[in-house]
Amino acid sequence: MKTITIGSDHAGYGLKLKIIDHLKNDLGWDVIDVGTDNENSCDYPVFADAVCKNIQNGVTELGILICGTGIGMSMAANKHRGIRAAACSDVFSARLTREHNNANVLCFGERVVGYGVACDLVDAFLGATFAGGKHQRRVDQITALEETER
Repeated sequence: MKTITIGSDHAGYGLKLKIIDHLKNDLGWDVIDVGTDNENSCDYPVFADAVCKNIQNGVTELGILICGTGIGMSMAANKHRGIRAAACSDVFSARLTREHNNANVLCFGERVVGYGVACDLVDAFLGATFAGGKHQRRVDQITALEETER
């Protein structure tokens, strides 16, 4: 069985619960939920960090982050070495970010997409595989940027 790590801030909490249900009951994934556990105001970088650390430490290969727009989560996630997070609000982008960019974190916003679209994004992201080839060269260039910026 595949396992994924998921996290949200208060603005993504309600949708996160529904996505966890979709992952478990419709797709058969195990889910590690790193929080938040309620709708009280909190800071999204904390949860982006927890999801990314699980990926960096090999606990899971993929993650999902949900906030109000998905943008803040993706910005925080992309500060982590080896993380390629993409904020997506359409299925085409969610699929291609895996196929072309080998993204390992999908981000979206509860204030931007509804439950149906969110499920479609998750399905497209998890159903896609990295195409390699010329795309590997480009992902390698992204990785090289991490080395030069330290």
